[in-house]
Amino acid sequence: MHPELEAHLLHCRNLPSPPAVALRIIELAQDPMADLNATARVIGTDPALSARMLRVANSPLYAGRRRVDNLAQALTLLGLNATLSLALGFSLAQGLRGVPGTATEQERIWRRSVLAALATRLLGGYARLQRLEDLMLAGLLQDIGALALLQTMPEEYAVVRAAATSDADLIERERAAFGADHAAVGAWLARHWQLPAYLADAIGASGTDQAGDAFQACVVASGAIADLWLDGGEDASRRELASSRVQACVADGTTLDDLLVQLAAALPEISAMFEVQIARPGHLDSIVDHARELLILRNLREIQDASRARTEAQASEDKVRRLTEQSRRDPLTGVYNRLQMEEVLEREFATAAALQQPLSIAFIDLDDFKHINDRYGHLVGDRVLYQFAQNLQRMLRSTDLVARYGGEEFLVVLSHSNEASAARVLRRILEETARVPMAEVDGKPLHVTFSAGLATHGTNRQFADARSLLQAADDALYGAKREGRNRVSQHGQ
Repeated sequence: MHPELEAHLLHCRNLPSPPAVALRIIELAQDPMADLNATARVIGTDPALSARMLRVANSPLYAGRRRVDNLAQALTLLGLNATLSLALGFSLAQGLRGVPGTATEQERIWRRSVLAALATRLLGGYARLQRLEDLMLAGLLQDIGALALLQTMPEEYAVVRAAATSDADLIERERAAFGADHAAVGAWLARHWQLPAYLADAIGASGTDQAGDAFQACVVASGAIADLWLDGGEDASRRELASSRVQACVADGTTLDDLLVQLAAALPEISAMFEVQIARPGHLDSIVDHARELLILRNLREIQDASRARTEAQASEDKVRRLTEQSRRDPLTGVYNRLQMEEVLEREFATAAALQQPLSIAFIDLDDFKHINDRYGHLVGDRVLYQFAQNLQRMLRSTDLVARYGGEEFLVVLSHSNEASAARVLRRILEETARVPMAEVDGKPLHVTFSAGLATHGTNRQFADARSLLQAADDALYGAKREGRNRVSQHGQ
């Protein structure tokens, strides 16, 4: 900025300055140890600011499920960063609007500022940026340089503003008259007030087409949108400029008309918060209405597309789930297969060992099953295997697991079961199996028996791993067969 203009600003008695509460908020924003309690104490010293923070917490932009009734709740809802940004914006807006000067032009500057603040926040949402409150503050403060020039040189600057035909023309006239435009003055003023650097940089970028990042691009676009709104929407060149700058910020197909619909909906609430009257231009009504209709149609299409996508995704998930489940199940009996059971057993053993809980497993082998296949055929044998597996699952708890280990062998995992309780369960199943026929051949019931080997990891015996426990159950099974079949044999007994 030109040194003469800087000196003139520094020595101007009417140069705008932040109110005391704003200065304290600036200090808090720079303090890494600041928290919500300290922020609440500072904001609480200003009743008007407290009321605005409470109102913003209950506004459509921030409102939660329940109404916020006090400042502490409001700040908790908003969070520390959002609270500092919003409080600074409110306090600066209120304090700087109170300085003496050209009232009409000053009010126009603040109308543009509030419009830009809202537009910047909306653009940030569409652009998926995170610091929406910081964006809103940058949009609000992008014209503080214009306010400073108006207060420092009211007559000269009023003439420049009156002659300008557009924001770009205003920038050129400011540079010609004062050696710097209002954006550069605003950036200088922000640094002079010790505002965060990202705010000063965004304010400085607002007077150019060269935004350094997405944050600054949203601020640049917001000024064009505010000018379009204040002009009434009739200037085609303003509309084209605003549209191109919106497209520079967002890449999801959002248009200027989309933004104008959101702006029209949120503006009454924002205007009330900042206590400024912003009319809705009649020429924009048709644009907003048309855009709203297009938005409704687009939303309906998106809802239909989303519904169809959800249905297809659900069908795909169901198919994957079925295929996954099929890969875990034995196709004949429907119980788990050997591969799945080995994975489950490893997991169950690790859990039992960690929690120091008992875990019992049993190998079950149908007696003389080869004789059934040889005498009645494999189809009858398959029916016997299926029925036995179903009966076995029915007689166990939902937390117990059954797998077909191979041929006529089954493996049962009994979680949280010690030796005695596991033995009782298996003997009950043995009795029930002998009583209930597994198939019917030529009108006659076909009964089977089984031999079982039981091993327990618990207080009486600790196994090193799941494979050792499995081997112990297998050894017990061979013991049951040697002892005459149709029985349950426990490892170690």
